[in-house]
Amino acid sequence: MNGSKAMIRELIAGIKQDTADLSDQVDVAGCPPYIYIPMVTEAVAGSRIGVGAQNISTEEKGAFTGEIATSMIQDFGCQYTIVGHSERRTLYGESDAIVAEKFKVAKAAGLIPILCIGETLEQREAGQTEQIVATQLDAVSALNGADCFCDCVIAYEPVWAIGTGKTATPEQAQAVHAFIREHLGKQHAQNAQSVQILYGGSMNAANAAQLLAQTDIDGGLIGGASLKAADFVKICHSA
Repeated sequence: MNGSKAMIRELIAGIKQDTADLSDQVDVAGCPPYIYIPMVTEAVAGSRIGVGAQNISTEEKGAFTGEIATSMIQDFGCQYTIVGHSERRTLYGESDAIVAEKFKVAKAAGLIPILCIGETLEQREAGQTEQIVATQLDAVSALNGADCFCDCVIAYEPVWAIGTGKTATPEQAQAVHAFIREHLGKQHAQNAQSVQILYGGSMNAANAAQLLAQTDIDGGLIGGASLKAADFVKICHSA
């Protein structure tokens, strides 16, 4: 929940200018607050930058005041939507079942879901990282089928490394990414190899190259560093 019209105008202009020469191997997308989606989709028109929403409703339409449907974000050119972000899970009580339903709704609408998974500090210190991540993935596949991870993106968010001052080493991040890919491979080997797995644990301009060099880290779900064009662009070029 950051931004203003002036800030976003400047941010998008900077990102467009400095990502024009990126390799075709690199995908770039932004997920602004709902109210700024029309402004952003207009601003990135003709560029390589995709647009997504930060959340969606499980409902198609109706008496659900304050909710936003997939059809509404598609009306303004969104190709992606984040589902199950750690803040949605921890602050707003979204369960694994709700996240799985949002994933289903996004896929049914033809959107690319960016599925966020990850453990808290308490869970990590209890040695439950793999158990938590597997449970979150299995909730999605149980509802959507073993092949549901085609045409989607997974973002691993170690909740304990976001805004806490604690950081995951590239090796720690890689270990969980490798586990995610291995776990998916038990259900659908082809999808496990092709799915993009992003790292969402405070990736920034200084640590991006080292993180992205890891075998199973395919990109980043960028938080604070996405609010400054220069920092975000450095991450893009690291990719």
